[in-house]
Amino acid sequence: MHNIQGFCLKVLAAGVALAIATGASAQAPRSKINAPATPGLPEFRDPKTGQIWTPENVGGVGGPNTPADRAFDPLAQAARVEGIVVQRPQITPLSPVPITAGPTVPIVNTDGATLRVVPGGRWQFRLHLNNNSAKTVLPVLACRFTNGANLVEATHALVPPVAGGMRVGFTIYGPKSDLFVDNADCQVTSP
Repeated sequence: MHNIQGFCLKVLAAGVALAIATGASAQAPRSKINAPATPGLPEFRDPKTGQIWTPENVGGVGGPNTPADRAFDPLAQAARVEGIVVQRPQITPLSPVPITAGPTVPIVNTDGATLRVVPGGRWQFRLHLNNNSAKTVLPVLACRFTNGANLVEATHALVPPVAGGMRVGFTIYGPKSDLFVDNADCQVTSP
């Protein structure tokens, strides 16, 4: 009888050890970040003439300011950049962060995102990335620039090495400003 109790205790102890080991190796879900376009005066660049139209100047050139002249609907845009654009952003080290990666904290996470456009330039998605581990990592992010629910451009950002316990900032460039974007999101795909 004593041997059976000892055997049962050993099996129970092995089960608890396995549960603890499995829990310790589990990793928190990967980080995802989303940012709407920075509010401001909406504008559209006419690709043929280069003229930038805003609600203040639409219809004011060469005729009356009629509702038909003000009817541009950026959400009706069907243009998009084909394929996946691969880029290697330059990082700027910002500050140290605590090393907290584990079952409830991802190895890297993103925050502080803003989306803005440079007229005559490109859409810019600026964000911060924290390496919560003690190891140097090579993050990869899959990003989408959208107009409503429609994809305008897909991008993969191959971030340079980020030292353990560091917070960095960088910019991911989207489509040219003549394409309308109202939202961008990035998901960490590695590590």
